[in-house]
Amino acid sequence: MSTALMHFVLVVHSLIAIALVAVILMQRSEGGALGMGGGPGGLLTARGAGNLLTKSTGILAALFLGTSILLAVMASLAKAPTTIDTSLVPTAATPAAPADGLPTALPGSPAPADDTLPMALPAAPASDDIPTAQ
Repeated sequence: MSTALMHFVLVVHSLIAIALVAVILMQRSEGGALGMGGGPGGLLTARGAGNLLTKSTGILAALFLGTSILLAVMASLAKAPTTIDTSLVPTAATPAAPADGLPTALPGSPAPADDTLPMALPAAPASDDIPTAQ
């Protein structure tokens, strides 16, 4: 979608919103909870004018909803697809795991000095090293 069309729909959407607010504010207040409006000397006091304002409010609300959905669809179509960040993927092939299933050292890490695994638990202490209560 072109940005000119999106800007045009956005301007129409804004004008509809302003007209909707104006039409809602021109309607006669039914409750009069705040003590405003509802008097017989209002601008549009005839029954026909009330029906006109009610119908125009519905039409403007439908147009506002339609332009809102249209703008959302246009924005989603205008968004370019993103690529997945592959900067953390190793470039060299990693060696295959040995057949016995034991883990191997990572490439570039020093090999252990003895035959123990680097993740092996330390040896258990001798029984003489354990303090006991007297």
